[in-house]
Parts: sequence; structure tokens; C-alpha cells
Amino acid sequence: MAATDDSRPKYQRIADSLREAIRSGEYGPGDRLPGENDLMAAHGVARMTARQAIGVLRDEGIAEARKGAGVFVRDFRPLRRRGIQRLARDQWGNGRSIWSADIESRALEVDQVSVSEETAPAHISAVMDLAAEAVMCVRRRRFLVDSKPVLLATSYLPLSLVAGSAITQEDTGPGGTYARLSELGHAPVHFREEIRSRMPSPDELTQLSLAPGTPVILICRTAFTEEGHPVEVNEMTLDAASYVLEYDFDA
Repeated sequence: MAATDDSRPKYQRIADSLREAIRSGEYGPGDRLPGENDLMAAHGVARMTARQAIGVLRDEGIAEARKGAGVFVRDFRPLRRRGIQRLARDQWGNGRSIWSADIESRALEVDQVSVSEETAPAHISAVMDLAAEAVMCVRRRRFLVDSKPVLLATSYLPLSLVAGSAITQEDTGPGGTYARLSELGHAPVHFREEIRSRMPSPDELTQLSLAPGTPVILICRTAFTEEGHPVEVNEMTLDAASYVLEYDFDA
């Protein structure tokens, strides 16, 4: 006989009831949720059980703890990352950021940018079919939406291809890297993205201000020219609780 919901641990059932209350609108974004004492009294459970229930919602990115104030419904609206539309040439080819397909009217900030010349890591050299000691232009950025860190990105481009161009500057100009590659005669016309997930490293936990237990999404995108030559590899680390990945295409 299949197990019923009543057979589940109490903390999971309490988390389910809180989650449903959030979905139904009983608690809205930014509202304070019942604390441990409230849950203990309402459900007749021990403090550890109440704490575990709250921890489930925090791990799912639904709730966030504020020191000295309690636990609140997370008020950050997840980004809908439109994986196909954002890379269309109509975006960067007309001077728009590929981010404009994702953020609508929300505030985007790149608060950390570094550009350096580095020897390519072995796995990047292999993808780009370069010699093991090839020197790359490496661009590292941290992106914030509505003042919240949501993405870390590291782009690798052959230095021989982009030397002296705006790609080697912090500000690449309208349309970003892909618009500049097009001006150099190496326009990307095809992209490949590989996606996986894991738990964050300590540095990622700090850089993305992640709640404990929140996983990250890893997206590795390779951009190819019409001739099939790879011209950029972009390794991205996303806060999984801040994103919905959307792919819209015809059959």
C-alpha cells in the first residue's frame, strides 16, 4: 500500500502547509512567516522539528532569514532566462544587451568586472581547439538584478582574435562581446549550452550571497562562427533559486 502524506515526517508536513499558504497568497513577498515558537504552539512539535520545517523553505529559496527579525517570504522575483531569444542576433546586433530579454524593466548592475590575459585551462583549450599554452582574454563579471547577486560569469576568448579591441576593456560597448566579435569579422551564428547543477563552493556561496542549501546552476556556452570555429566559451554560475530556465522553440 502506498504511503500517505500522514506518514511523512512532521517537519515536511509543516513545510508543505507553509508552502501552500505562500502559494495561495496568505503570505506574500516580504511577509514574515510564523517563527519556531509559533510553529511549536500551532503544531505541537519540538523546536528542532519547527526549525527543520523552516529550513526546508529556506533551502528551496522560498524563504529567507533576517538576523534578529525572523524568517520572511523571499521577495525576489525569479528571472526568466529565455535561453533562445536572448542570444538572437536581433539582440546584440542592434546594440542591446542579451540581458534585456530576461530582465524587462528591472535594474541590472555589473558590480565586479576584471579583464586579464591568462593561459587557457586545459578544458577550455580542448573546446576551442587551441594549443595547451595558448593565451586567452579572460573576462570575469558578477551580475546583480534588483541589487541581488544572481550570476557569476567567466568568458574565454583567444587573445590573438581580440587583442586591441574593446573586448579587452571592462566596457565592451553596445551589444557587448558578440557585437564586437561581429565587427572583427567573427560574428557568432551558433551557440551550444551545456547545463548541470551542483552545490556551491565556499567562494560561490559568498559571491552570490546564497542561503545555506541552495544549489547553483552551471551553464557552459560556446559561441561558433559560420565556419564552425569556436570564438568564446562562457562559464556561468547561477543562483538556482533566482532563475527559471525557459526554452521556447518550434517542433
